[in-house]
Amino acid sequence: MNEPLDAAELKRIVEAVLMAAAEPLSVNRLAGLFKPGELDPQEGRKQIRDSLARLAEEAEGRGYELKQVASGYRFQVRQGLSPWVSRLWEEKPPRYSRALLETLALIVYRQPVTRADIESVRGVAVSQNILRTLLERGWIRVVGQRETPGRPNLYGATRGFLDYFNLRSFDDLPPLEKIQQKIEEELERLAKPIMNEELADASDGGSQAHSGGGESQPDGAAASPEVPAEALAEVVRLPTARD
Repeated sequence: MNEPLDAAELKRIVEAVLMAAAEPLSVNRLAGLFKPGELDPQEGRKQIRDSLARLAEEAEGRGYELKQVASGYRFQVRQGLSPWVSRLWEEKPPRYSRALLETLALIVYRQPVTRADIESVRGVAVSQNILRTLLERGWIRVVGQRETPGRPNLYGATRGFLDYFNLRSFDDLPPLEKIQQKIEEELERLAKPIMNEELADASDGGSQAHSGGGESQPDGAAASPEVPAEALAEVVRLPTARD
């Protein structure tokens, strides 16, 4: 029979495990790491939750926090410090189109939905590349088929989506109308630097337009700004965690 762990030692173990983990850990998964006798047979999970609560308190005022998301608990850098922490990596964050963000929002808020459902709301065809990207990111999944001719796939959001956007459940999301409004504001904000660059090019005699170094736009067509992945988090006013 193993010796029971005292509260201080248990807290250190839980802290070390969360530091080493590559993904959020649930209380049940944490409990499964201990041998018989190390935790109280009846109160073991409560002991772990108490350790998590103490770790969260100790993280107050520090550069990281203990965050509970859909899949469990994880340590992560506080969102307000991300401008400095992100400079550790040279690559830029992934950027996605307005169409992709709108498609994702519709799946999240109206799940389960088919591709045709999304198209009927947006009024335009949904590119297969958009659905493929969302599937590869692990933000959506096929949850079944609708019992109609052709049996089209039904799509729903995943725990991976909730984890990425620091959500415990879909109940934490704000109203869809607010999402759509914030997407519009974010796109307008992102479009301003693009317009300024185009004006600067024009003042230089349009050398870039005649050099063949870029893809030309049709007359009268405005550049469509891409949206960083973090934009959806700004839309729902929630922080994101780095992949």
